Amino acid sequence: MNVSRPLWQGRVLALLGIVLFAFSLRSGVASLSPLYEAIGDEFVLPPIIIGLIGSAPPVCFAIFGLLTPSLERRFGLERLAVAVLVLSAIGLGLRAFSFSAPMLLMSTVLMFIAVGVGNVLLPPLVKKYFADRLGLMMTLYSTMMAISTFLPPLVAVPVADAAGWRVSLGLWLVFVVVALVPWLLLALRPSQVADAAVVKTSAESLDSTDPSVLATGPIAVTSARPNLLARLWRIPLAWATGLVLATSSFIAYTSFAWLPAILIDIAGVTPAQAGALLSLFGAIGLPCALLVPILVVRWQATRPLFFIGAIGGVLGVLGLLFAPTAALPLWVVLLGMTGIMFPLGLVLMSVRARTHETAVALSGFAQSVAYSVAAIFPPLVGVIHGLTDGWQVPLILLGVMLVLILPAGWIAGRRRTVEDEWEARHGAW
Repeated sequence: MNVSRPLWQGRVLALLGIVLFAFSLRSGVASLSPLYEAIGDEFVLPPIIIGLIGSAPPVCFAIFGLLTPSLERRFGLERLAVAVLVLSAIGLGLRAFSFSAPMLLMSTVLMFIAVGVGNVLLPPLVKKYFADRLGLMMTLYSTMMAISTFLPPLVAVPVADAAGWRVSLGLWLVFVVVALVPWLLLALRPSQVADAAVVKTSAESLDSTDPSVLATGPIAVTSARPNLLARLWRIPLAWATGLVLATSSFIAYTSFAWLPAILIDIAGVTPAQAGALLSLFGAIGLPCALLVPILVVRWQATRPLFFIGAIGGVLGVLGLLFAPTAALPLWVVLLGMTGIMFPLGLVLMSVRARTHETAVALSGFAQSVAYSVAAIFPPLVGVIHGLTDGWQVPLILLGVMLVLILPAGWIAGRRRTVEDEWEARHGAW
């Protein structure tokens, strides 16, 4: 028998904390690039600094995705969430008061380190506090992340025009401080369920749980063992989960770096039109965030969703290659369908692990794989464009990668956990 309780019962702080945490992770990331011109009016902002800022997110996400499981073992989820938000607040504050390009870069990197750790923490936090409502909570927090991706660029310039670019950047510090409050309270209060059994989830459904445990608040969990991350390197399902997220990541980071230039060159649109089409590309993530978690958790739709996203991306690339002016918004929308992979990857980090400790390790492993791939493609596309003086070869490269990654979607659709795969191959987990 599956037992669930009202979403807010005994866990209001966790609900608020997860929603605010999710929003604060992306708001600071997406608020900088529209302000480069305004910042450049105050101090010199060389192209190399802009390039380093652009490549910093996936690099930080990859490195600290691997480090986060060991940090979680030492400090625990709640205390680490507090540390992440404090670090993010420091980075945002320093960035708003930057007086030089190197300081802007260093403060931004500091914030991206916090975001890299926070990306890994969110799925296991959801699993710990809301194991009975995974689909709903994944939808809620991935929706907040989607909103905080396209909202900041919309308000950054108007706020900067009215109050200056420093206020525009510092605005997002408010959300981080507010998000810090529930996690401080959760980190400081004594554990209420120290002796309760760990709640396990199967591949895409939940086992029965003791209602007395669910009524107390967070579910008791054990710290992740050091050897879990090493084991994940040997499990195809773990690699497939990482590659699902990588599909979204390398297309997204490449598009945000180069899609306006591509559209201007191959379709003859104006810079303003290219910016609007880039916003259209990003906006596809919102309905994906709303629908994908529920479709996966309730209807086990991993494979159909993955193939819809991947094939849509391939069709978008083909349209840009062979008929860019015929239906340009359609090609951008189809390319944006790869955004399905982001909430899909987030859900898989929870449903492909039995326990919170494995979810932490899988989240770190999968995001490190994804962002390592994402870090390669924006500069690689730029180099190829420079060598070929065109966009055909870079677009072909993206299309080929989408085809090559298709087997990962099939493997990720197995209704098993990484523990199941390990036990089938190597014995007891």
